[in-house]
Amino acid sequence: MIRELIVQNWANLLVLLAFVVLLRTTVFLDNRTILRMYALILILFIFSMIVYAEFSLTEMGGFTEARLILMAIRYSATPLVVAFIIYTLAKDVPWYVFVPAIVLVILDIISIFNGIVFSLGDDGKLERGPLGYLPYIMVGFYSVMLVYLLLKRSSRRPAEIFPIGFLCFAFASGLVLPFILGQDYSKIFCVTITIALFVYYVFSILQLTEKDSLTGLLNRQSFYASVKNAPKEINALVSIDMNGLKEINDTEGHTAGDVALETLADCFIKAASSKDFVYRLGGDEFVILCRKSTEAEVKSLIECIRSKVSETRYHCAIGYSYRPNGPKNIDDMTRESDEMMYKDKMEYYSKPGNKRYRG
Repeated sequence: MIRELIVQNWANLLVLLAFVVLLRTTVFLDNRTILRMYALILILFIFSMIVYAEFSLTEMGGFTEARLILMAIRYSATPLVVAFIIYTLAKDVPWYVFVPAIVLVILDIISIFNGIVFSLGDDGKLERGPLGYLPYIMVGFYSVMLVYLLLKRSSRRPAEIFPIGFLCFAFASGLVLPFILGQDYSKIFCVTITIALFVYYVFSILQLTEKDSLTGLLNRQSFYASVKNAPKEINALVSIDMNGLKEINDTEGHTAGDVALETLADCFIKAASSKDFVYRLGGDEFVILCRKSTEAEVKSLIECIRSKVSETRYHCAIGYSYRPNGPKNIDDMTRESDEMMYKDKMEYYSKPGNKRYRG
């Protein structure tokens, strides 16, 4: 039995072990996220043991009550695992994301006695009750929620879309393959989710090296890489500079200044389309590179940014440079965009009440 346990779960154990090692050496994640990842690894390990125990009892025959209990745990654990993944990976998700999964737990426990979700026939085979497909519906619901939340906070770059798509594929297989492979899919469910999470984690760490740690925007290194790797696709550049950051830092503290930068970054992300990549070059300096955009789209982007920033207590100066087919290089575009941005800044400070702060 020990030999079969190792053989069936070896791949899962190896990936989980690699996961633990990487978590212990990472410097990019906060302690809360790391602790949740550890808990998730432990849950997946325990889940794999439960699945093994259930199928071992099935092969032995009999043990009806024990099998029903293990089935209730397995059906309950699957949506709970996905809910915990959402709680771990998605930002600022409240605890009540677990409520639908907890409702299913209660129904699964009840099903042990009345078969409302599942039962075992006289031949020992699984029989679905009136709510027999509810666990799959619940997993589908959570999977869609997870993908939506991850896409919502992403910059929609291919490097970010791929791991999210990989997660989506893994969870989609969990909804389809049980009807193709039957109960045997449960034997590979844990390793499927483990590998999908591991791939997502590795890609997330790689992406963090390209992002600004405060705002989540792409950093200066990413800007230089984008300019170098795809200069012909970039036909517009938008320069943005926050007004009054030094005053906020000096009068309210640097924490307030960080909040200001995070707030503005959120405005830029919400305003940008899939063709627009937003960078924080440092301090209060931001740049947006637009790919294959019309000038009307660039102006619309700027107006959208102004609109969203106007809903906050902050203000920023904006300039842009556009080249439909012209000879301008990135340096020329940056210079032109910055000149327009500085004019916008001077106009802002020339108005009554907008005193330029110098320290």
